[in-house]
Amino acid sequence: MHLFYTPDITNNGFYTLPEEESKHCTRVLRLHHGDTVYLVDGVGGLYTAVIQDANNKKCQLQIIDKQIEYGKLPYYTHIAVAPTKNIDRMEWFVEKAVEIGVSEITFLLCEHSERRQLRLDRLEKIAVSAMKQSQKGYLPLLNDLTPFHRFVQKSLPASTFIAHLEDDATQSIKHYYTYGQQHCILIGPEGDFSTTEIAAAYEAGIRPVTLGKSRLRTETAALVACHTLNVLHDLSAPL
Repeated sequence: MHLFYTPDITNNGFYTLPEEESKHCTRVLRLHHGDTVYLVDGVGGLYTAVIQDANNKKCQLQIIDKQIEYGKLPYYTHIAVAPTKNIDRMEWFVEKAVEIGVSEITFLLCEHSERRQLRLDRLEKIAVSAMKQSQKGYLPLLNDLTPFHRFVQKSLPASTFIAHLEDDATQSIKHYYTYGQQHCILIGPEGDFSTTEIAAAYEAGIRPVTLGKSRLRTETAALVACHTLNVLHDLSAPL
């Protein structure tokens, strides 16, 4: 399946790929007039189209079919994570989380954060690439750096949990998981959340969870949380 990301598409019968995608279609994939391609809008629309003019700057397509809610996840997974000092590790997390299946990612600004600036546009490009590679129909929502205290004040405490290294984080995500409910897991920086932040989370009604006995890097912990929630959904889904 040759998949292209087209967030501005309208179902009017025809669409012209932007120059970058046109070059990829005609020069890299070497597609020609009459070949079939697929377009995703990032919000569940999957369009089947046929190449009418294989122009390497303005490749013109005719839309012949549309599916709605293509690849829609039957659950909502939100990972809120403090970006790592080495941005490559955070880019890796975004790529893999999108491949596995994540609904929303928020980047947290914490007291112990080593990174206090973020190029969200770069991370969004990685998310788009991962969405296309894994043939998904939805692009996860990526939220820019958000101060920790502001985030916890706006969270939904019934479905939001904080993973940290203090002794009272003894229950696994499985203990709290409820099928069909939104779930959000907070993952701290390499130096963990501060005691002040943990206290603020508890005051907001957010409960602690453990991700296991191993001490994990930030990006590993975030991916483990994402994957765990996906597995719990699969195990809890009715037959």
